[in-house]
Amino acid sequence: MNQTRLLDSEHSKELLTYFGLAVYYSQALEQQLANLLMLIKLSKGQVPSEEDFTQLYQRKLSSSLGQLVQEIQHYFPFSEEETVQLKEVWKQRNYIVHDYFKERIHDTFSPAGRSRMIRELNAFKDQAQALEQKLQGYSGEMYIKLGLDGDRQDESSPS
Repeated sequence: MNQTRLLDSEHSKELLTYFGLAVYYSQALEQQLANLLMLIKLSKGQVPSEEDFTQLYQRKLSSSLGQLVQEIQHYFPFSEEETVQLKEVWKQRNYIVHDYFKERIHDTFSPAGRSRMIRELNAFKDQAQALEQKLQGYSGEMYIKLGLDGDRQDESSPS
């Protein structure tokens, strides 16, 4: 009996770890969307001063994933598939953060239910991570286009 409780406890910790990873990668995606939006605005000359840049960036960082997804569609030419992916991750993220455990609480009481939840959260994490990495690539291209790539390399170079 005690062994079963220990295993259940470890399995519950694993479930919560995957929940944390899902939330982490959705936040990483939010960060990349904010970065990409700022680079687009810089490329269009819409940020006249460093102070304006800082203020705008702070506003973008406080925007929700939904706000960022809606805004970036006006500025960046995502493919139809990428747009669908962004909206799906946004929808899934909201479900995971706001309703997932409320609706799936009974699944947390069984090993099979927790295993299903872990698979779902892992699949979401993979999807959000892949999309975030794709956006990193777009941001990297914008850095180069704006001539900012030298600054990035200088910052990462060992002293």
